[in-house]
Amino acid sequence: MPIHKIITAENPILRRKAKKIHRFDPSIQKLADEMFETMHAAHGVGLAAPQIAQSLRIFVAEYEDRKVALVNPEIVKAAGEVLGTEGCLSIPGYIGENIRRAEKVVVKGQDVRGKNIKVNAEGWFARVLQHEIDHLDGILFLDRLDSPEDLREVSEEEELEEETGAAV
Repeated sequence: MPIHKIITAENPILRRKAKKIHRFDPSIQKLADEMFETMHAAHGVGLAAPQIAQSLRIFVAEYEDRKVALVNPEIVKAAGEVLGTEGCLSIPGYIGENIRRAEKVVVKGQDVRGKNIKVNAEGWFARVLQHEIDHLDGILFLDRLDSPEDLREVSEEEELEEETGAAV
């Protein structure tokens, strides 16, 4: 399967709201498979279709024992609030600190065949899901920074740490 090129923040596709998926056919499964492969090759834990220049409401995420491909996702419940650090495959070389997210979320959407599903997540996995849903709405973690000082370049050592699971 082809590994897609991940586009970066200057590409206007990342600032558009992605289109809802209405037709579920084998191409959606194929896209999800390719997105997982692309995400793994980039050492990420999440990847949204706009990041590979496809304006579609689908993302993939995998962290520890949780793996999901979600189509047309929306957060239906959020609880708590935590500050955390995020990176993004479309913003290489930078991380944002003190990014405010819900501690727990319930996300409803569809699987790649169109079946309704609900995902309950908390902690880091909840952050990943929120980050990816933001991509589908044209929002980058840069938009969630409270202060310009919260954005910083990462050193080579930190990039190696990110490759072990911190890059969203």
